[in-house]
Amino acid sequence: MANHKMMITGATGFVGTHLIANVMANYGDEIEIIPFQDLDTGSKLDICDKSKVEHCIQSIQPDSVIHLAAIAAPKEARQDPSKAWAVNFHGTFTIAQAILAHSPHCRLIWSGSAEEYGQSFNINADPILETAPLVPLTTYGATKAACDIMLHQMAQDGLQSILFRPFNHTGPGQSPDYVVAAFASQIAKIEKGLQEPVLKVGNLEAKRDFLDVRDVVKAYIAAALAPEIKPGKQYNLSTGNPVQIRELLDLLIGFSDHPIKIEIDSDRYAPNTVEQASGNYDAAHTDFGWSINIPLEQTLKDVLDDFRNQTS
Repeated sequence: MANHKMMITGATGFVGTHLIANVMANYGDEIEIIPFQDLDTGSKLDICDKSKVEHCIQSIQPDSVIHLAAIAAPKEARQDPSKAWAVNFHGTFTIAQAILAHSPHCRLIWSGSAEEYGQSFNINADPILETAPLVPLTTYGATKAACDIMLHQMAQDGLQSILFRPFNHTGPGQSPDYVVAAFASQIAKIEKGLQEPVLKVGNLEAKRDFLDVRDVVKAYIAAALAPEIKPGKQYNLSTGNPVQIRELLDLLIGFSDHPIKIEIDSDRYAPNTVEQASGNYDAAHTDFGWSINIPLEQTLKDVLDDFRNQTS
């Protein structure tokens, strides 16, 4: 019988599906994944529905909740800020309050974002530490920074919260709304003759830390199971080695035998408010042994192969 009950919000999303796959492959009976759902109907649970969230948490008494559910695309958050604040901030508050009130032993693993740092990247070119100021420049980043501050404070009241600030992560199954998947999906279509051999891109100059989602979910699981982590502690998930978007594109095109031209698409192009974003991950490595295992080239190849398998 499993000795750790884990609930996952956003379990059917990009990160959630990889997290569940990792648990099933590596933890056997050690972890029982319990659906985060409406206990009366079995349907998907609205994280902003206070009474039903409380009923779920109180009834299940989970050992951990890994909270991934969010308006995760910065563009979507910018287009509908009211929804982004409702889901990202108020939904997180509802879950945290339910845990604190009804299952105080439960550890809340929260997925924030490197976008919380915002302007701090422009002040310091070195890989940023968790102590850097949170000065978000986007609606999405602001919702995540507000949650970060809130959950850190609630830890003082007894909430067993662990706060992550993951940098850009990609992998098989990601939506083409994100840059690596957008490139890979177009290459796969070009290879199958479904698109002219012209790859449309936006701004290629920015430098970002890119991780594999399969490495990211290992951090969430490790933090859920770690014997002792100080509540309210914040952790970067990053590489410390930023890569220019143009280099990612060149690597992906290099995996294809097809001649491909690059064309700037004005609809995809946006100026960089942050030229370089990179993080220091020493704290996560020290506290629960997390590190990068999957090389960037392998990640990119896997994303491209995934789109090749989907494209017909």
